[in-house]
Amino acid sequence: MARLAQRLGLTRYEADEHYKQALAFYNKKSMDEAILAMENAIALLPNSSEYYAARGFFYLEDGIPNKAAEDFEQALKLHPYETLAHYGRGLMAYNAKNWDEALAHFTDAYRADPKRAETLYYLALTLHHKRDNAHALPYMQKAAQLMEQAGDKRKRDADKWVKEFEGLIEERRKQLTSGRRSPG
Repeated sequence: MARLAQRLGLTRYEADEHYKQALAFYNKKSMDEAILAMENAIALLPNSSEYYAARGFFYLEDGIPNKAAEDFEQALKLHPYETLAHYGRGLMAYNAKNWDEALAHFTDAYRADPKRAETLYYLALTLHHKRDNAHALPYMQKAAQLMEQAGDKRKRDADKWVKEFEGLIEERRKQLTSGRRSPG
């Protein structure tokens, strides 16, 4: 019977129902229930990178980084371009101020899904921390644009960063221009 259910896609349907429940619990900030629902989904479809990445994200939000890292790694083993897993690993590296690792993961997440505002936002901030505001600016502009389209209230924060980056770029340009002039 289990094989027939699997062939008919019923296992996938049931797993997706657990995933939907997990997302509902996450939206209510009920992390324990969200994680448990993801465990049920993973038990039904243990080769779903998306499920591991989601559970890893829930662990990360719940303040359990070691379990989050394990799930992100499993997701990336199953699918090297799993956006949420790269995003989650990027957040972990960003919070640890490991800018090179954060940049690598946010870049991979961006390549997998170039229209995810959060990825663009953190990619820009990571570049800023690496003192590369010229490259950070277009990512933050795109993040702000996507946030505006989605009605995301974080757009105001992204707009502030755009202005900050523009100011820093102009300041740097002025420094370079005045540095080329020879005194006297």
